[in-house]
Amino acid sequence: MDPMLNIAVKAARIASKPMLHNIERLDQLEIEKKGRADFVSEVDRQAEKIIIDTIHSAYPDHGILAEESGVCGDKEKSEHEWIIDPLDGNTNYLHGLPVYAVSIALRVKGVLQAAVVYDLSRDELFSASKGKGAHLNDRRIRVSNTHRFSDALLATGFPYNNMQYLDPWLGGFKALVPHVAGIRRAGAASLDLAQVACGRYDGFWEFGLKSWDIAAGILLIQEAGGFSSDMKGKQNMLETGHIIAGNPKLFGKLQILLKERAKNLENI
Repeated sequence: MDPMLNIAVKAARIASKPMLHNIERLDQLEIEKKGRADFVSEVDRQAEKIIIDTIHSAYPDHGILAEESGVCGDKEKSEHEWIIDPLDGNTNYLHGLPVYAVSIALRVKGVLQAAVVYDLSRDELFSASKGKGAHLNDRRIRVSNTHRFSDALLATGFPYNNMQYLDPWLGGFKALVPHVAGIRRAGAASLDLAQVACGRYDGFWEFGLKSWDIAAGILLIQEAGGFSSDMKGKQNMLETGHIIAGNPKLFGKLQILLKERAKNLENI
C-alpha cells in the first residue's frame, strides 16, 4: 500500500475508537450547535485531533484542512494538503443512526492523490490511490454498469442548512423521480460517494457541500471508473461544493437534467 494512503488508513481506524466507545453514551456528550442543523461534539474534536496527530507524526510539514480545526500548518509552504472530516454524518451519529464515516483525502499540488472513507458501523474501509484503483477492504471496486435510467438507484442530500439551494434541488428531484428506480438520502455525503464507487448507487448529486465532505469520495469514484463534476460540468467541486457523480453510462444524462434546473442560481 502507498505509504501516505497507509497513514490515512491508520488515522481513520484509530480515530474511530472514541466514536465507537461513546456510541452507548450519546446522551452524556457535550454538544455545541455551530449553526442550523450543524452540530459538533467532543467526539468530533477528539477524533480530528487523533487524525491530525497521526498524519503529523509521519509528515510534520504537511498542511491540514479539517472541518473543526480549519487550516493547520502553512498551506503555502507545503505541496501536500490533507482534507479531513472526522465524523461525516454527525447528526446521524448523535441520534444513534448507524450511517456515518471518517473521511480523509490527500491533495498534492492541487491534485487528489489518496482517499479513505471508513464506515464504522459496517467496518467497511474504502480507499484509493491515484492511478492505482479503488478498493473496499481488500477487494477492488468499480462503479455500476447500469445503463437505463429506469433501473437506476440514485442518492442525494438535502440542502438543510442553505435554503438558497432548495428550489434547484427540488427542481432536480422532480426531474429525476419519474425516470429512476429510486432516490435515497442517508445523510453522509462521503459514504454516498463511496457507495457510488462500489456500484451500490448509480449516481449522486448535492449542493453546497464542504471540501471535506467530498474530497475522498471524488477520488474513489474516479479510481472506480466513474465521473464527477459540478453543475456546469467543471472540475471545481471542492471550490463550489456542488457535485454530480455517477457511472459513465448515466452521468451525462444526470448532468443535463440537473444543469437545467440550476442554471438560474448564482455561483452554481
